[in-house]
Amino acid sequence: MTHVPKDVRDAVRKRAQHCCEYCLVGEADFYFTFHLDHVISEKHRGLTELGNLALSCPDCNAYKGADIGANDPNTGELVRLFNPRTQTWGEHFVIQDDGMLLGLTPEGRATVELLQINSFERIEQRAELIGLGLYPRLS
Repeated sequence: MTHVPKDVRDAVRKRAQHCCEYCLVGEADFYFTFHLDHVISEKHRGLTELGNLALSCPDCNAYKGADIGANDPNTGELVRLFNPRTQTWGEHFVIQDDGMLLGLTPEGRATVELLQINSFERIEQRAELIGLGLYPRLS
């Protein structure tokens, strides 16, 4: 595992407003510590620098792994995953009242599917947080 200096870790957390940059769950609402994800993995020559790091909940990080692309479930076409450093979340995803996240673009759909963002447990967690007024936590 690559060492990330504390000032870079802090900058990533602050920029992400302490939310997972893929599913938007808040760090304060998760039992486990969030991870710094290499958007372009080191395996694919991604650098350990602010412009290639995203804050990721343990679930999103575990399912993403070193992947940088996946198949769009609608077309079967291989597409890049959503990149929080170069793309705007709201252009690729929408949150439904029941906690389900919908991908609006090929990248969004592929990301939702690969990261298993709409597993029963994750939808249930987001729905509960919505009911408490805690999701999404972005200001």
